[in-house]
This record gives sequence, structure tokens and C-alpha cells, in this order.
Amino acid sequence: MTADQAASIAQDALIWLAAEPEALERFMASSGLAPEMMRNGAFEPEFLGFVLEFILGSDAMVLDFTASAGLRPEDPLRARVLLAGSELPNWT
Repeated sequence: MTADQAASIAQDALIWLAAEPEALERFMASSGLAPEMMRNGAFEPEFLGFVLEFILGSDAMVLDFTASAGLRPEDPLRARVLLAGSELPNWT
């Protein structure tokens, strides 16, 4: 996965989150961000990482998001790690 692919996954997660009213409300409450701040952060790796952190906090959200985006359940974590400037170890 490249950094661009990681950012794309995170942007897809933000779009998915925006379509999930209950999850979006929890996200807004936990982040303290106003809607316009979300729009401005859509291209910032730190903000996109926060979006993925939020989704990764719930197995149900990970599974719902990845199913709707056609991703593997491990993809959001891989994207999150890349956005943080790290790489996941290859244990295989």
C-alpha cells in the first residue's frame, strides 16, 4: 500500500462516516471539530489518521466501512500506520 492509497482509504472512510449519522455524531463529539474543519482536514494526513483511529475503535465500524468500500478489514489499520509515517512489520 502506498501513502496515496492510504490517504484514499482514509478519505473514503470520511465519506462513509459522513453518511452514518450516529457514528458522525460520536466522531464530532470526540473530536470537537466543526463541519467546516472536517472539510478542510480531508487532505491532511494527521486529520485523516484521526478519522481512521476513530473507525478502528470499533470492530463493527471497521467491518461496516470495509464492506461498503470493498476493502479488506485490515486495510484501515495499514492505511493508518502509513499515514503516521510508519510501516507494519511483515511477520509472515
